Amino acid sequence: MILKKFFYVITLQYLGYRFHGWQKQPNLKTVHLMVDRTLNFILEGKRFKSLSSGRTDAMVSAENAAFELFLYEPIEDLTTFLTLFNHNLPQDIRATGIREVDAKFNIIQHSKLKEYNYVFAYGDKFHPFCAPILTTILDDLDIEIMKEGAKLFEGEHYFKSYSYRPTDHGIYTRTLLLCELVENTKYTANFFPETTYMLRVKGKGFMRNQIRLMMGALFDLGKGKLSLDDIKNSLTVENTAKMEYIAPASGLILSKIDFE
Repeated sequence: MILKKFFYVITLQYLGYRFHGWQKQPNLKTVHLMVDRTLNFILEGKRFKSLSSGRTDAMVSAENAAFELFLYEPIEDLTTFLTLFNHNLPQDIRATGIREVDAKFNIIQHSKLKEYNYVFAYGDKFHPFCAPILTTILDDLDIEIMKEGAKLFEGEHYFKSYSYRPTDHGIYTRTLLLCELVENTKYTANFFPETTYMLRVKGKGFMRNQIRLMMGALFDLGKGKLSLDDIKNSLTVENTAKMEYIAPASGLILSKIDFE
């Protein structure tokens, strides 16, 4: 007998600072582990499966992530389910919405746009409470040249230099619909420094550590260790140099996912 399946998309937020990323790993606390533990509890052991729209690395946060929930019994009341789910999730994970989808929907293969934000400040040692979502660079940075550098990533380019452990068989031609460095007014707190900055990046797909490698290159650009020409050359097929500086994970936030 073939059991009928029911499909739901749940959106959620999490502070990644104490988690080893999304994906389950042996003997490590991950977001997926805590989500599945909570689901197992509130579903009282009923069979289910959860599948994320993508992975985030250790210490990376999400303001708008999503996963698909597969069940063999329907959820009778979505609002009540969401309330119960949130009541049992740890404090640093929060579900923000739930909707039913049909069997044709595949959260991994379904076309989507993702926006990431990277938040940072520079030039001083700031309040320790900033650490979970704000990277601090002690050196002085030339923000204006970093703004120019960020725009060089926009459009279609060859991003092999910004791929973690690249191989000769990867697909490295990618398109960024947006890449800009702006003053941060989105994430604020009374213990933040007076001026903070944010890199906004939007595209259909990103390689592992791609944005952190891009941010690392921009930090090196701002410190004078790289030039604008170095950034331009790093985005060509002919380039053989590998960008080595991976910016800290805690400044990176998955800001938004739009399913097309």
